[in-house]
Amino acid sequence: MAPQRPFDHMASNKAHHATGWAAGVIAAALVAHAGAGGPYYLSSFLTFVAGVLGGTAPDWLEVAWWSSRHRLWITHRTWTHWGLAWLALLGYSYVELRLRFWAPLLFGFAGGGIMHLLADWPNPLGVPWIVGRHSLKLWKSGRCDIIVVAAAWSCAALVADHVFFSDVHALRALAYLRALPLCS
Repeated sequence: MAPQRPFDHMASNKAHHATGWAAGVIAAALVAHAGAGGPYYLSSFLTFVAGVLGGTAPDWLEVAWWSSRHRLWITHRTWTHWGLAWLALLGYSYVELRLRFWAPLLFGFAGGGIMHLLADWPNPLGVPWIVGRHSLKLWKSGRCDIIVVAAAWSCAALVADHVFFSDVHALRALAYLRALPLCS
């Protein structure tokens, strides 16, 4: 039997993967919108992959992969979950998007990291955004993951619809909702 990694017991690991994919879609769409998608949208695709990796990064960056026991070398939800660092990385990479070939990848990775923190935020343990930990105290890890995943994918759908389809799907959905008898 393979040894368990430190974060395997977390029920929200699947949620971090699912929201990481959504973060990748959002980041790739924003890179394309900024005109940094590259030839054949190769940079956008790589941004998507980096976003998926970034969606779980705050957890796997804590693990000492170089040791045989794979224990945590950084306390969980401390340095790797520091919101200010992820936001600074996102901002810096966005400014550099059209100037540096590596900036779209860094942007996707940072976007995934921020999505991870947003998924952890409702948990009582919270996330250290600036100085101390802050929690929305809505539910424990692994519970209500469907809400976080649905919110992430709703945002991804809206951003992709805006960038690639000029909001046509969102406008049609609003028109449909307005036509419902409850909204009249």
